[in-house]
Amino acid sequence: MTTDPRITAPQNGQRNRGPWTGWDAPRERWLLSGFPRDGRERAMLLELAARIVFPTVLVLSIYLLFAGHDRAGGGFSGGLVAGQAFALRYLAGGRMDDSAIISLRPPVLIGLGLTIATLTGFVPLMFGNELLESAIYKIGVPLLGQIKFVTSIVLDIGVYLLIIGVVLDLLRTLGSGVEADAAAAERGQA
Repeated sequence: MTTDPRITAPQNGQRNRGPWTGWDAPRERWLLSGFPRDGRERAMLLELAARIVFPTVLVLSIYLLFAGHDRAGGGFSGGLVAGQAFALRYLAGGRMDDSAIISLRPPVLIGLGLTIATLTGFVPLMFGNELLESAIYKIGVPLLGQIKFVTSIVLDIGVYLLIIGVVLDLLRTLGSGVEADAAAAERGQA
């Protein structure tokens, strides 16, 4: 792994400024164009666009998730939009993208989403209701007014997590195949 001494992060809260000629050097590696994380050149514009667009698209997907009961959207649509955000991030950074705050494991998301969706479908049977039956609760909250909670949102959250997990698993599977083919092609040329 190649490391650039100009961009090493300070350790244990110490301020590592280094020589004064490098004080204005970027502290974040992703801002450096051509910084080869995995030996290949990266496109700075694409990475910068992905960093800006990624959180916006995730917020849009969450809006679609919660607006789906009364308007267009829902867990499936929100999950697909979130999956597009992760696909853009994967295209910009590849599997070497180390800027994620948390690591999302696709099998865990798939299992969690499927469990939530399945349990939500069967819970009404325990109360003598129909399968997948939903209820609406209205709660008065000071300053916000009346808030409507529909129990089907829990099913939508399960579907949302399931779709994100499937998209991430597809990216991981297809991406590893593409990278393996590229590595094999490089070995063949060497």
